[in-house]
Amino acid sequence: LSFADLGEAIGRDEVWVAALLYGQASAPQDEALKLAEILGVSPEVAEELTHPPVKGLGPVVPTDPLIYRFYEIMQVYGMPLKDVIHEKFGDGIMSAIDFTMNVDREEDHEHGDRVKVTMSGKFLPYKRW
Repeated sequence: LSFADLGEAIGRDEVWVAALLYGQASAPQDEALKLAEILGVSPEVAEELTHPPVKGLGPVVPTDPLIYRFYEIMQVYGMPLKDVIHEKFGDGIMSAIDFTMNVDREEDHEHGDRVKVTMSGKFLPYKRW
């Protein structure tokens, strides 16, 4: 089964399901039980899927080549992205809580297929007091 198959079964996006199974999200009990049933695992595993996780990879630089590229992208483009977001929205951040992400394949027969990652997060302005 793919993450897309599992997402379709519970009405969630494939990236969110992958995050759940990697311990980076928590599911409502009904969705956790349905996933456990589909995957043929115990109700105890389903219960684990409902607990709020400790999020993030930790303080180390990732060594997996694909994950490292995202780290590298932020090292190179992080400050430019921050400045462009501030120019367009003001002083604030993009939420990682009110957030979605999609991964798509863009066919390119001339240069090789491309990975398209679309991130969408709510803008949260910093409060002034």
